[in-house]
Amino acid sequence: MKVKSTIMDSKQIDRSLKRMAYEIIEHNRGLKDVCLVGIKSRGVPMAERLEKYIAEFENIKLPVGILDISLYRDDLSLIANQPIMNDSYIDFEVKEKKIILMDDVLYTGRTVRAAIDGVLAYGRPRNIQLCVLIDRGHHEMPVKPDFVGKEVPTSAEEIIKVSFLETDKEDNVKIMVLD
Repeated sequence: MKVKSTIMDSKQIDRSLKRMAYEIIEHNRGLKDVCLVGIKSRGVPMAERLEKYIAEFENIKLPVGILDISLYRDDLSLIANQPIMNDSYIDFEVKEKKIILMDDVLYTGRTVRAAIDGVLAYGRPRNIQLCVLIDRGHHEMPVKPDFVGKEVPTSAEEIIKVSFLETDKEDNVKIMVLD
């Protein structure tokens, strides 16, 4: 794989996350009953950073959970023959909360569908909202994000690679293509 282009650097990612933090506050008319849930793996640092920014802006600490969607994927049999352990961590009540799912890239929508199933396994929230850093189009499911860092039209042959300091030792978003 080779880099076709870098579409976001550290400053652009930071600016987008701060903007989305303000949008979350405004959209929910405050933060009553709001909980952030990062879809493993790169949705997690996104959720943690958004929680930090929201705490700075509003002086309130929101609950943050981690959701491993492995068990909820509709293509599980195509991924592995071995059972996949659920590595989720949601230590707050989901019932009647406003759950904001975080993921780095929205592509087909299948990850989001699996994440919704995962959240519902914990209880029935008041609503579920979606926050993504990159929406690249090509949706196969009726999924539309509530909060988007950047819309990036791509071809099916291109891959969006999001890197966060916490998971990859650098912050950037790149479009990758096969050599």
